[in-house]
Amino acid sequence: MGIKLTGDQMQYITLFENITGARVLDCVVSENPSRVVFVVKKGDMSMAIGRKGFNVKKVSSMIGRDVEVIEHADDPKEFIAKLISPARVQGIRIVEGEDRRTAYVSVHPRDRGIAIGRDGSTIQKVKLLSKRHHRIDNVVIV
Repeated sequence: MGIKLTGDQMQYITLFENITGARVLDCVVSENPSRVVFVVKKGDMSMAIGRKGFNVKKVSSMIGRDVEVIEHADDPKEFIAKLISPARVQGIRIVEGEDRRTAYVSVHPRDRGIAIGRDGSTIQKVKLLSKRHHRIDNVVIV
């Protein structure tokens, strides 16, 4: 299962890689809020962010959108925890069904709103990227 990218996403990836030197594995463009999420190869996070966030700020100003950078992880639980950050994850359980995989994520009660995000933006990002990278069909905050 490969990740299909649009022309805009490919342009954003090329720009980001040229400025930062980090290897981008995926890119998601969301309209509300207006932001671009880059998933970078494990170990490339500091290169992607740059000194004092310089690279992220530069890319953000060039594309006119907020930029978020997530470091990839081969372990689906670790990846989901990174996606939900800064919400404090207390545990993640992945349940395999007949034809579905569901991740149940327990977060600190005070961080529930952070994990869901305004208008569900964070949980939608988590669901999309978890499906694309780890074939998890649903993510539930408990």
